[in-house]
Amino acid sequence: MTSKVTYTGSLRTTCTHLRSGNEFITDAPIDNSGLGEAFSPTDTVATGLASCMLTVMGIKANSLEVDLKDSVAEVTKHMASDPRRISKIEIKFTLPSDISPKHRKILENTANTCPVHYSLHPDIEKTISYNWEL
Repeated sequence: MTSKVTYTGSLRTTCTHLRSGNEFITDAPIDNSGLGEAFSPTDTVATGLASCMLTVMGIKANSLEVDLKDSVAEVTKHMASDPRRISKIEIKFTLPSDISPKHRKILENTANTCPVHYSLHPDIEKTISYNWEL
């Protein structure tokens, strides 16, 4: 098993990573009867995409001997209804400016082919921008 999710009431779950014991909570969003005091489950999906993209870029950056430390991804999730679902994920990356154009292209391609990106339904629009200005 990878994780354990426990419903704790009031539309909240506690998610435990079994190998490390690390935990986080989720809440239903305010617009869906929740408290909105933590990531919603759909927030974790959108955030997981950005995290995956940065992680695989970091792996590739290590092999290219470039440093992506302090890079940031700003995530905006858009919802649709009927059925309620994620309709669009926007991610704006801010990355170091001292990386060569060749390495930038390699890193962007690596991010755009991350496992989470491939795992999301193709109907989810993904708008990704890379700002090399950090």
